[in-house]
Amino acid sequence: MMSELFSASWRALTERNPYTKCEQVVALSRAWQNGSLSFDPEIELPDISVAGHPDRPKLVEPRDLPHRGLGSTEGRAALIHAVTHIEFNAINLALDAVCRFRQMPREYYTNWLSIASEESNHFNLLNNRLNKIDWSYGDFSAHNGLWDMAMRTAHDPLHRMALIPRVMEARGLDVTPGMIKRFRRLGDHETVEILELILREEIGHVKAGSRWFNYLCEQRGIDAEATYIALVQEYMGNGLHCPIHLQARLDAGFSESELHKLAQMCGQG
Repeated sequence: MMSELFSASWRALTERNPYTKCEQVVALSRAWQNGSLSFDPEIELPDISVAGHPDRPKLVEPRDLPHRGLGSTEGRAALIHAVTHIEFNAINLALDAVCRFRQMPREYYTNWLSIASEESNHFNLLNNRLNKIDWSYGDFSAHNGLWDMAMRTAHDPLHRMALIPRVMEARGLDVTPGMIKRFRRLGDHETVEILELILREEIGHVKAGSRWFNYLCEQRGIDAEATYIALVQEYMGNGLHCPIHLQARLDAGFSESELHKLAQMCGQG
């Protein structure tokens, strides 16, 4: 019997073992691309408010995370772990974008399953890097901010595309170049190579968010830029951070006008 796209995505989303989840995601993306998944937008799925995640890492409030410098192996591992956790969350976010919003064009699902597969690769690369310096995913505490925002935008794919790819994940485009410089100064070229790959591919992930946000705005007959800025103000308030990586965001589908307004909102303009 042919497996079904949304139910298979939901199973991967709720899988708690991160390594099994990654295997399921890669198989799911491949199955969708080769046409071996059925497509039933009317299928009923259990409501999901908590994505599948392992018992560790311990999830705490962002303010409760300890600050560690990169002068020690532990500090370096803690930063790699933080990025590893972001990539794990990003797998769940992509899967949730698939199985929660079931009335989108087929290309939307192709996009987000491919993104989930790339995020799985990012997670595995980073976790393997942790293993090489005698740490692993779960050894440090982490926060659940990305998933919290996913739940705040669960009612509307337009809000989801605006806030997750084009705010939360776009922040990675801003901060990753600085991390690359710090690890390069430490001579950690293996981590640098992984982060450079992630930066290149994350531009494409944010660009997918831009594509589908603009699509939904066009479908509803509303101005994309004005809607985006209004949603950022509604959800983020004064929570935007500078600096903004202008070129990376341009490559990811932001307009110059949007970036000018975002820079003003966060104090960069």
